[in-house]
Amino acid sequence: MAADGKKGITVVTDSVTSDGLKDYIENNLGGVHYRYRRGYKNVINKAEELCASGIDCPLAIETSGHAALRENYFLDDGAYLVTKIVIELARGKDIKKILEPLKMPAEELEVRFNILDPDFKAYGQRVISVLEEYAKTRPDYKIADDNREGIRISTENGFFLLRLSVHDPVMPMNFESNVKGGIRQDIEGIKEFFKSFDKLDSSALNR
Repeated sequence: MAADGKKGITVVTDSVTSDGLKDYIENNLGGVHYRYRRGYKNVINKAEELCASGIDCPLAIETSGHAALRENYFLDDGAYLVTKIVIELARGKDIKKILEPLKMPAEELEVRFNILDPDFKAYGQRVISVLEEYAKTRPDYKIADDNREGIRISTENGFFLLRLSVHDPVMPMNFESNVKGGIRQDIEGIKEFFKSFDKLDSSALNR
């Protein structure tokens, strides 16, 4: 793989990374994609934990761009990463060609729901648990088998992920679609579900 030239290594990312990235890491680079929680310290700590357990994990990276390499002591060091890329360019590597198989989504969206219950963590967890049971009744939904934060559900168009903010009374919901108009279709298919939660402000789905 690009991180150290070896196949079979594990790359840790946060939970909202695209299906295209998972396909690229596993089917084009021969690695293992480990989705974890949001937050650059979370992905770094998980990568260190995997390495300590004997799993070959040289890279932790978050959607926001934070990246840490094992060879650099898992420091969140953007300058180091850029230098590595420049070195590969100087060696004649065609970065555009390397990334060519990486599939990009047609649409992406994040909305945020305010939780109006004082015990927002318990309320948010209940929403996630009920959504999980609801998803099992929908033949057009598939719950991700590598779910480590909130609940990630694949649809006919792409996926959506509902999770609970670590510190705030907020539930972010991320959508991704491989087709134009797919996110609106998925929103229309799920927004009725949230109406049963009177202490969850899901009005962002109507915008």
